[in-house]
Amino acid sequence: MAGIFGTDGVRSRINTGPMRAEFIVRLALAAGEYFIAKNDSYHKSTKPIVVIGKDTRLSGYMLEAALVSGFTSIGMDCRLTGPIPSAGVAYLTHSLRAELGVMISASHNPHFDNGIKLFGPDGFKLEDDIELEISNLLQGSISLAEPESLGRARRMIDSVARYVEFAKAKFSPQLSLDSLKIVVDCANGAAYKTAPETLRELGAHVIPISVEPDGLNINAKCGATSPQNLAREVKAHNADIGIALDGDADRLILCDERGELHDGDSVLAALALEMHQSGTLRGPVVGTLMTNLGLERFFQENNIPFNRSNVGDRYILESLKRNGGNLGGEPSGHILLPEITRCGDGLIAALKILELLVKNQKSASALLHLCTPIPQKLVNLSNIDNAVLQKDTVVNEVEKIKNKLGDKGRILLRPSGTEPVIRIMVEAEDAVLVDKTINELSEILKNN
Repeated sequence: MAGIFGTDGVRSRINTGPMRAEFIVRLALAAGEYFIAKNDSYHKSTKPIVVIGKDTRLSGYMLEAALVSGFTSIGMDCRLTGPIPSAGVAYLTHSLRAELGVMISASHNPHFDNGIKLFGPDGFKLEDDIELEISNLLQGSISLAEPESLGRARRMIDSVARYVEFAKAKFSPQLSLDSLKIVVDCANGAAYKTAPETLRELGAHVIPISVEPDGLNINAKCGATSPQNLAREVKAHNADIGIALDGDADRLILCDERGELHDGDSVLAALALEMHQSGTLRGPVVGTLMTNLGLERFFQENNIPFNRSNVGDRYILESLKRNGGNLGGEPSGHILLPEITRCGDGLIAALKILELLVKNQKSASALLHLCTPIPQKLVNLSNIDNAVLQKDTVVNEVEKIKNKLGDKGRILLRPSGTEPVIRIMVEAEDAVLVDKTINELSEILKNN
């Protein structure tokens, strides 16, 4: 994390903290100043361009207007995509040779939160040192453009179509989805048009759900964070597979034909094994500290190299770049395929799984049951200061519990980089022990 930025951009409840209009204008000015200064090294023959996308939150209108005010006042042209997945902004930023891409989204969070994600001219999320420089620029004076050099803003009416074509191009041209019935839950979010349209154009019989955004129902008891409705619909329609995306469609959860849910670890196992067997896997697969031990054991059994990074897709990507890898992901459903797409893309990851279903003539349950996870539980504690994790009493008590677990399990305590909560993860062979340990840790944090 760098300056005002967390593990995935800037995020908070709307009209509080950094999610106030006046702050967003200032953020646009700072980001604009940084990238205009770099314009010569990119493509100096054109006027600096910023691509601005958003999900379906009501607050997106306000933040979009604030961003346009800031960027145009410093002399950047704005291209407004409307609702589109984060991966669509990443793709269009690179495709349009823009200096900067901005996604307005709080991803899987409720409608009352919103956030800003920034992408560089290469379409990848910004590195820590660039975010820190932008944070520093926020503190100083910023020169505005002369009247004749102000930027312009225009709507991109073809942004959805462009991204759909991009996604379709990542699916094998030798295959078709015409044999599959697919339920897709779009979380009333950014993919409510792109995901069903892409799947239909590839031949699938598509049953779309949660595709009626009203500005307030994004991620509300639907999508990747609440996939139970997806499971019910898959069974009700006798579908071959279900796909649940989140608010900005950068993560996915899958449901097999039996109604069983599968997280990012299951997706990672299926993709890694296929890539390993076909000789296309490069470098170690990268998971995170949250990756289930069962998946790590599966990789060991199949001689697939594996590394862990800190939690967050940006840290997975850093590890992949450092080690020349081309596959990573985390249980929450972020799947990174940097040779195919420039950030987590739930739809692209789903298409790669669908390729395997069609090519191997397997059921979703057979494809996604490759590894056996050991019992793991994650709870979020709110209204607790992150500083509690540094208290000597807490550190000592947690250490005692870790020693008691020994090699029977694993504990992870960390403040969330995207929400105001402390996350507790416990993993052990014994599910009863998991619950007991979770309760002990929760009480320690609440009472300190």
